[in-house]
Amino acid sequence: MAYLGRTMADLLTGLEPDRPADTPPSENAPLADRLRPRTLAEVVGQDHVTGPEGAIGRMVAAGRLSSIILWGPPGTGKTTIARLLADAVDLRFVAISAVFSGVADLKKAFADAREHARIGKRTLLFVDEIHRFNRAQQDGFLPFVEDGTVTLVGATTENPSFELNAALLSRAQVLILHRLDRAALEQLLDRAEAEMARPLPLDTPARDALVASADGDGRFLLNQVETLYSVALDAPLEPAGLSAFLQRRVAVYDKDREGHYNLISALHKSIRGSDPQAALYYLARMLTAGEEPLFVLRRLTRAAVEDIGLADPQALVQCIAAKDTYDFLGSPEGELAIAQACLYLATAPKSNAAYKAQKAAWKVAKETGSLMPPDNILNAPTKLMRDIGYGKGYAYDHDREDGFSGANYWPADLPPQRFYDPTERGFEKRLSERMAWWDERRGRVDE
Repeated sequence: MAYLGRTMADLLTGLEPDRPADTPPSENAPLADRLRPRTLAEVVGQDHVTGPEGAIGRMVAAGRLSSIILWGPPGTGKTTIARLLADAVDLRFVAISAVFSGVADLKKAFADAREHARIGKRTLLFVDEIHRFNRAQQDGFLPFVEDGTVTLVGATTENPSFELNAALLSRAQVLILHRLDRAALEQLLDRAEAEMARPLPLDTPARDALVASADGDGRFLLNQVETLYSVALDAPLEPAGLSAFLQRRVAVYDKDREGHYNLISALHKSIRGSDPQAALYYLARMLTAGEEPLFVLRRLTRAAVEDIGLADPQALVQCIAAKDTYDFLGSPEGELAIAQACLYLATAPKSNAAYKAQKAAWKVAKETGSLMPPDNILNAPTKLMRDIGYGKGYAYDHDREDGFSGANYWPADLPPQRFYDPTERGFEKRLSERMAWWDERRGRVDE
């Protein structure tokens, strides 16, 4: 088995480049390498392409492999599948990385492939990060793919429509690998525990948190598992302990200015509590003591979006206008604009609905990772993307009665969420009525 230039994945995992796929790795190899599948049947999470009804499964059953592009996120098995494909159809395996290889490496790979073809041994050329080759280099593959000198298997994390030549795409089948789902990641954990002959030092919630943190990346998950196995723990970790163990602690920097922070806290809470007199007092305390006006303006702006939000959208406008005015006039004239903004905030209707919605949305986004939007709202500027269903069934709201289609915009694996609940105060009362009207037409009134 020949190998030109180790792939990035192999550099990270310590994979032995000349080791056949069915040969066990050394005892000192990283866990991700020791658990690398030895047959296509052992690949997790990609049954839609590797299973009997998948494109790769059908190719292997027929004993004939066409050139393909494997497109998917990191840690989904692109390199592994390519190696196993070569073994499954008895092809010589050669791998290069577009990150580390150049024209000379390509020429050598093609020349060696031609020599082996003369003695009846065809070559599978695996090109990791193929999108990193420029257009001219990609064109260089064409004659060797067309005449059968090599069967090309390219791997990319980028959209082939944008990153690969049309001529190359027309000669290769694009196969999409999915981020590993929870079941697939759980399989990897089970295999790791069997390999290490002991359970992970985690309680059930921490195990769930570990799976969620991988965001569909099997290699990342196994690297985290290896870290956990590398130390002796007195007791299984809980989620908080797992987070502290696997994440670097952020250093705390304290200026030791208690009065400074006490006054800015008092200002903010007086605004939140709708006491314009107290708010103006604490503002005066700070500015007359020499506090930097821009620091105060930053905190006022934070109060506008955290404590008022869409109950009065003009609150944010007032703060930005005060900042611009202070920049224009300077002290002391510009401080009047700061006082005006402070009074506006303190007397405005209050709502933290937008603030709460932002926190809730960020939490769900982190927990759910890289779920794809539904096909109907995917961008489809290329023929390839349209052929695989991007944008199919999109409802253009402006063409519908009342400018509202009621279409679904949520990923298949995430039911519609409700992050933002406007109050009945100020401008948000109108927003609440509008959202209720939309929800009624979507059939979500009781959700």
